[in-house]
Amino acid sequence: MTADIWDVIIVGAGLSGLSAAHLLRKRNAKFRILVLEGKDRVGGRTVSTEIPAASGVDRWDFGGQWIGSTQTHILELIKELGLETYPQFSIGKKVHHMGGPGAKVRTYSTSIPALSPLVLMDLTQLLWKIDRLLATVCVQDPSMTPGAVELDSMTLQSYIDEQAWTTELKEEMGLCSRSLFGMEPSQMSFLFFLMFAAAAGGLLALLESTPGCAQELKIKGGTQQLSQCLAERVGFKNVRLGSAVTAIWQDAEWARVSTTTNTFLCRAVIVTCPPHLAAKIHYQPALPSQREFLTQNMPVGHMIKFILTYQTAFWREKASSGEIVAGSSTECPFCVTFDATSPSGNAALVGFIAGQQASQWSSKESGERREAVLSSLVKYLGPEARFFIHYEEKDWAKEDYSGGCPVNVMAPGLLTYYHPSLRKPCGRIHWAGTETATLWCGYMSGAVQSGQRAALEVLAELFPMSLTREEQDAVQNKHSAEGAAKQTPTSKLRYLCTSKAVVIATLAISAAVLLARNQNAVLNTKAYFTNVFTTRHKIFVL
Repeated sequence: MTADIWDVIIVGAGLSGLSAAHLLRKRNAKFRILVLEGKDRVGGRTVSTEIPAASGVDRWDFGGQWIGSTQTHILELIKELGLETYPQFSIGKKVHHMGGPGAKVRTYSTSIPALSPLVLMDLTQLLWKIDRLLATVCVQDPSMTPGAVELDSMTLQSYIDEQAWTTELKEEMGLCSRSLFGMEPSQMSFLFFLMFAAAAGGLLALLESTPGCAQELKIKGGTQQLSQCLAERVGFKNVRLGSAVTAIWQDAEWARVSTTTNTFLCRAVIVTCPPHLAAKIHYQPALPSQREFLTQNMPVGHMIKFILTYQTAFWREKASSGEIVAGSSTECPFCVTFDATSPSGNAALVGFIAGQQASQWSSKESGERREAVLSSLVKYLGPEARFFIHYEEKDWAKEDYSGGCPVNVMAPGLLTYYHPSLRKPCGRIHWAGTETATLWCGYMSGAVQSGQRAALEVLAELFPMSLTREEQDAVQNKHSAEGAAKQTPTSKLRYLCTSKAVVIATLAISAAVLLARNQNAVLNTKAYFTNVFTTRHKIFVL
């Protein structure tokens, strides 16, 4: 055992852990803080890497990369650190290919894919139902949601099967699940899905790159520099890499935290690693059974991220945004791609192989995956896609001390019976990580929020005079003081949906009659619903 005694030891040097350390240091500069990280770098599920590009080399994110203008915690941190953001490029045609390799490849330019009138009607009614449920969700305590037991007893897939009319919409929802969670909709609780969306202000906020949504902005220089800058402020001497925590003991006076080479004494511990990794740590005395059961049943998604660099952004020259949405097939590995051109102008595309597709393609040789990606890009964007400069990929399931990406999910039954254990301290041990956030859960902003919340819990125990009255009340109530604001965007969307529900239902019936009599009605109906969704989204992001 080392002779040093620390005030707080933080497990994990990602955004959550370093945000906690930063806040602790700001509130009490005399605090002795030690951050232990199993990886050989800081950043957790964010990593920025230099790869060959048109101008020589440039830096891209191979982990978390997007932020949105409603993600206040991450935006405040970016401002404090003096970093800059830039918008995700989304101008031009987008490719939409669902229904298998033989289905027609469509393009669209609005926020809603080029769906048939019937599927648009189906999407309207499904989103309306989901939005109404979102308005009732209690993110802080999902078990308080009306009908929580029933909602938590079904999977997202079973809800879709029950409520969606068309096969195409069911396929679309499967793609959404893969791109958001790295999982199939049959693998998670429907109540978890609702909680996740409510924490972001609505389902559409998760899926789009328009203002206020999850894929709106990126950080110049990459997201890993957030953790690097925080580590500098905390002091690199207080961050020990290659120091995976194996055990935590605690008694009435101290906590002992062990790695493979050292054991440290401290007054409090903040564990920020993902739940499936936190479950691998040995705890003495044993954690409450509810906490153990929860973390041992929160699987993590599977996602492979790839980036291709090019001499020029040829897709832009062809009035394309570079965005492709593709259904699961044996020919195309990825589910989505986006323009990834750097701020300095180096052209690139980024894409994701996720969920069942990641499981299938991860066992193949990297050259085979690359060839399949290229063949699909040629199919959707043209022959220029084959003439790339560099292809780089990262399989997060093979990353040490990650084991998957982007987020852990909950299977049916966990939220209503075990969720309080996710954030509830266990003696001297406090829990953080983006999975524990109540705003933008699963995102970088959620990681920052959770780290700050855990730091406030520790300060309330060790240095309560450093907290404001509002912060003391928030800790006492065991939830974030700003959590009550989370339903504001959802409420706006709910009012909008309610006001249009009768109109849409009436038009749906009328459209069915018109489609049977007049071929031109197809175009008219499609134009109407495209306008409905475009207007709806504009109001939503105000």
